[in-house]
Amino acid sequence: MSAFRLPALRHAFGNTTSPYLRGIQRRHAQVHDVRFLVTHRQPDKIIEEKYKEKLYQKAKEQGLKDVDELKTVYQDKIRSQRRQALAPNSISPATSSGFPAPPPPPQVPDHPTPKASSQTTPSNKSPIPPGVKLLSSYIDIPKTLELPQKEIEYIWRLRHASDPQSLCAVIPRSTYNSIEATARRHPQFILPIPRGGKGAEIHFLQWTFPSPTTSTVLFTHLAEFKSRGEYAQPHTTVTHHLDLADSKGLVLLQGNVVDGRGITVDEGKWLLMCLQKFYGAEHKVERKKLLEQFSQGDGGFKVEELLEEAEKVV
Repeated sequence: MSAFRLPALRHAFGNTTSPYLRGIQRRHAQVHDVRFLVTHRQPDKIIEEKYKEKLYQKAKEQGLKDVDELKTVYQDKIRSQRRQALAPNSISPATSSGFPAPPPPPQVPDHPTPKASSQTTPSNKSPIPPGVKLLSSYIDIPKTLELPQKEIEYIWRLRHASDPQSLCAVIPRSTYNSIEATARRHPQFILPIPRGGKGAEIHFLQWTFPSPTTSTVLFTHLAEFKSRGEYAQPHTTVTHHLDLADSKGLVLLQGNVVDGRGITVDEGKWLLMCLQKFYGAEHKVERKKLLEQFSQGDGGFKVEELLEEAEKVV
């Protein structure tokens, strides 16, 4: 995985068509909205991509691999919507142009049907998105609740010790609460991996909250996100499990760095450390300012300041 020198990073950002990430201009890095990529295609293509992105986003939120898997889960619902749209009595009244208005696109329900998934959350027994692994997939929760905090931490780390691509941690509930509050205000951000005297690589992160007891962070190469948008594949995924937060005051973190995606486990750990720096320490004025500038698309956002804050010890 090659590292960007800062001049090269400026050039790469300067060529992007994104209205949110127009890049570094001369001495000042200006990052704009990476969430929406500007295209110059035909209107029908734009509409098609618009719905594809929404469906892909829904697939990610529900822990599915792609839109095709989402369609498989909801194929009965989609077929029903299509039959209704093609029924003679479902055609909308004619518009002022003399042509009937097109039917609305199929709507993906907020939650899968009982047939799609039998998993339920322990708190409210409501279905959770397929593909989301609950804490019960890793440990016996009732037995774990009988243990003291130190033993829980030991068991959790031991549970993941044999996986060389795994990330794990135990976070105090108060620390996680601060992180989550910031994440809900700023669900997207970028973080650097410094390369010594060779500049830095920039990575895009996105928070999702797929169930009441889990939150997930997806890390993607910024270059890939710029070229593929919502279709970019994350190289690192981190999930926080809140099942023990109330009773034990602990949040268990579990993650995985995908082998062959250009990121080492140590680099994944660096991104996690940076995540806590920016999301868990709002008393740091400069870091809070960078989060707000990025979320608002403020042209004053500077990558140089991001690098400086990321490399600080505390």
